Amino acid sequence: MDKRLNGPTVSSSSNGGSAVGRSSPTLQPNYSSRLVQEALEHLASIDLIELCKEAKVERCRATRDLRSCGRYVHHVLNSCGHASLCEECSQRCDICPICRIPISKSGAKVHLRLYYECIEAGLISKRCDERFQEIEDGDKQLTADVQRLYSLFDVALENNLVSLICHYNMDILGLKERLSLLLKFSLYLKGISNVLDILESSFKGTLSAQLHDLQNLQESIMKTKQHMDVIIWCTRHQFLEDVRSRFTDSSSWSSVVRTRKSEAIRRAWPDPINQSVESSGHDGSLFIEDAMNNLDLEEGFRNEIVEGLEIASLQKDSESFLGSNTDQILGYYPFKNLRSAVDLLFLRGGSDMVIAKQAIFLYYLYDRHWTIPEEEWRYILEDFAATFSISRHSLLESLTFYLLDDHTEEALQEACRLLPEITGSTSHPKIAEVLLERGSPDTALMVLRWAGRDGGPHVTSLRDAVTAVRVRVECGLLTEAFMHQRMLCTKVKEKNFNKTASGNTSEKQKGQCNKWVEWMEVLVTEICCLCIRRNLVDRMLELPWNSEEEKYIHKCLLDYAIEDPLRTTGNLLVVYYFQRHRYSEAYQVHIKLEKAEQDCISKGSVSQQNLPVLEKAIHFRANLINRCLELLPEVEQQQLRSGNLTEGVVTSCEEVEIPDKFDVPQIQDFLSTSLLIPSSVNSSLMLHKDHPTGLLSSLTLGTSAKIGMSFPTTGTELGIIGSVS
Repeated sequence: MDKRLNGPTVSSSSNGGSAVGRSSPTLQPNYSSRLVQEALEHLASIDLIELCKEAKVERCRATRDLRSCGRYVHHVLNSCGHASLCEECSQRCDICPICRIPISKSGAKVHLRLYYECIEAGLISKRCDERFQEIEDGDKQLTADVQRLYSLFDVALENNLVSLICHYNMDILGLKERLSLLLKFSLYLKGISNVLDILESSFKGTLSAQLHDLQNLQESIMKTKQHMDVIIWCTRHQFLEDVRSRFTDSSSWSSVVRTRKSEAIRRAWPDPINQSVESSGHDGSLFIEDAMNNLDLEEGFRNEIVEGLEIASLQKDSESFLGSNTDQILGYYPFKNLRSAVDLLFLRGGSDMVIAKQAIFLYYLYDRHWTIPEEEWRYILEDFAATFSISRHSLLESLTFYLLDDHTEEALQEACRLLPEITGSTSHPKIAEVLLERGSPDTALMVLRWAGRDGGPHVTSLRDAVTAVRVRVECGLLTEAFMHQRMLCTKVKEKNFNKTASGNTSEKQKGQCNKWVEWMEVLVTEICCLCIRRNLVDRMLELPWNSEEEKYIHKCLLDYAIEDPLRTTGNLLVVYYFQRHRYSEAYQVHIKLEKAEQDCISKGSVSQQNLPVLEKAIHFRANLINRCLELLPEVEQQQLRSGNLTEGVVTSCEEVEIPDKFDVPQIQDFLSTSLLIPSSVNSSLMLHKDHPTGLLSSLTLGTSAKIGMSFPTTGTELGIIGSVS
């Protein structure tokens, strides 16, 4: 290898012969073996200072009688990371001779040093190492250290890790000196990309291996150029070394991010669409998590490993992602430093996601400097926006995402101040959800209306529909929430049935039916649960529910009453049927409630303080039921009491007659036009996350599952029969 890349050439000789600078093995190493892969990963991820230590010749410092052992050290202690003991002495020593840290008694005590790891993998010739070990005196010992470092550089050069060598010598000053050269290279890459675009157009309409290779080359060039452009910007600003950060170090920053995550999980509302255990880990995600998940960093890294670490070779500080927890995206964030942020963002993921990457980078800068006086850092973001043609709207959008992740009240108030300026049809639908979770339902409602998500010509996702219903109920707009769910379900029903072709099979029709029924189930059940939470059940039961919606009201209230007989939900359900002169159904609900209440009393689940009130409520409801049954014909009374008369309600979608074409009149959108503002369409969808659109299967939602929601309770309700106007 040409040692001019790493400083002046060092000549060395031993016994009249020259030491070999190159260490390439005569045989090609087996790149599919685990040893080779682990050695290359270690080399790609090592810190440059540590690379010096790994290349240095070390001798064992353990004492035997009155002198040291003196053997060459091939291993590093796991306890402290020092190359101070040979493998034999490490077994009989208790502490490290350098730092005096105790050596662990259990598990592996040592692991191979990088240099010897490469020898074992066949990446460095063993004969080279034998020559280095022949050098004894101090001056030539230093030469051996340099030669071993060159051997590691050779391995890097032969395995597409060239940037490791460049980064070894190039500091910020070196980058600034080569700034004009970097600009020149960026122009070259742009020219090559244009040529590849023309070549790719000649393959239009064909499928060939050449086209695939061309597209892969184009993708690599685009990512390299995007990365180089940001590196040029960072070089101009000296990687922000002169700009103060509000965090003392990366560990304190990580602690704050973990606090934000904990707060987001604590305040998160349950997911009404998927109540499975697997989905519980996604509750309370931060905007930065969603954005980095969209980049699919882990998948990109695995692909590059398979292809030979081509892109990973450009990474200066690979430790931040190689050692991260792959189960949690916050293992990446906050980035260790600015260089790590640039490398991780702009060398991972697809080149077509550059706008999202820039948004994450802006988020990182806001997080780094927020609460510091603006005059110290505002010019940095303005220059970044000017360099990469980022609009003011996008700048404020990234700031808003950061502020909504920040758990402080000051950040929330600032986000609410910015929202009127940036909210529009392309706004992230999660904004309203987070505002609701943070106790600002009124602002969330305004965001929904400013964004045009109050119905409109399009049908939103089920998750967004649930958020809209929740916001209205929390704002006290129960009637509006009812009408909103009715309008959405009608639109979904109309859209599905009108798209059904005349030749479709019954299975396809059944699937279309299930979709709008599932929407109805989720939304109606959500309204019911929220009303139980807010003690609004009596108002909810006054609304004009149809027979399909009524099934889920019935199920939710009954299940809730059976699980908690001390509340009035069961009694209110009985009153619901009384009001509609459906005495037989009221009687059947009464029988189920009575059985659950007696079981609860017999098991001792009711305290002695609440027992008299519950018994009085049961007695009062029974007398009321008996008086109402007297209004029924004698035959029907006997059938009810004998259990021969059952409810005649539709219980499944299959029993509903499906017309060939479903025509419904257009429903007026319930928009408060005085609250709407003109919205500008922004093509940037940075930091946006696609909400899941999968729906519930059968009754997996289950009202009984909803009863266990982590909503704050409003206290035990003890009463006889809820008063209903």
